[in-house]
Amino acid sequence: MFQLVFPGTEFKNHTLNSFCESKSITRQFSAPRTPQQNGVAKRRNRTLIKAASTMLSDAKLPITFWTEVVNTACYAQNRILIVKSHNLTPYEIWHKRKPFIGYLKPFGCQCTILNTKDHLAKFAEKSVEGFFVGYSSHAKAYRVYIKDSI
Repeated sequence: MFQLVFPGTEFKNHTLNSFCESKSITRQFSAPRTPQQNGVAKRRNRTLIKAASTMLSDAKLPITFWTEVVNTACYAQNRILIVKSHNLTPYEIWHKRKPFIGYLKPFGCQCTILNTKDHLAKFAEKSVEGFFVGYSSHAKAYRVYIKDSI
């Protein structure tokens, strides 16, 4: 059984309550407006937001990609950053195996998608250009934003 300590009330919601209940996770909340008690959560969130803003700035993509860059930063941090107390990454703690990170790509890098579905004419373009905007949450795939749809 896991035990999570959350600062104040900013993490209280029905969806998270249901998830924790289904996984037998006990939730505890610190007193509101007591930064001494919620330093870890604040630092983790600050690290995530700083990484996301750096990635978005480096990719030179518009702010509309904010959610994708935060998801991508979180995905990468869970596979790369080591939790000091365990000397393991969050992925290793959860899945009991080392993550393979050879497929990680820089957010916003240009990529080309090969069109294999449509029957194309002999001299028609067989690929489309886009930007890498993250990893799929339910398959081994990349998420790509197609340039032509901007």
